[in-house]
Amino acid sequence: MNNLVLAAGSGSGLTSILMIVVLFGLMYFMMIRPQRKAQEKKKEMMGGMQKGDTIVTIGGLHGVINQIDQQAQTVELDIEGVYLTFDLRAIGRVAEKGNAAPAAPTSDATEDTGVASASEVNHIDDSAEAVKPDESTDDKTEK
Repeated sequence: MNNLVLAAGSGSGLTSILMIVVLFGLMYFMMIRPQRKAQEKKKEMMGGMQKGDTIVTIGGLHGVINQIDQQAQTVELDIEGVYLTFDLRAIGRVAEKGNAAPAAPTSDATEDTGVASASEVNHIDDSAEAVKPDESTDDKTEK
């Protein structure tokens, strides 16, 4: 009978150890593994950045990379002619790869954008019928 009590006691200890192992396994797959994947993805993004890429900082500032200093861990951004220097850690994401300099606007007469130009808005169409004012009947003039 004494052996039966010892066997039951050792089984509950084994169950507790098994529960702790399962808990650590869940923690690994739910917390640690996704965090490592995100770190690897960010490291890959940082390694692939180059001059001309459009980026967004963690503060939401959009700019184009002017130069990257790997030794000082900084990046210089061109934000519409204003040059700002940030730590590489401040880069949130790369919005667009390659030379992101805005292209000069071109006028294409065959393209219809649906937006009227200033000359079209100010143009008066002579072919439209003239709007006649309402003719009111005046009792005094009909006498």
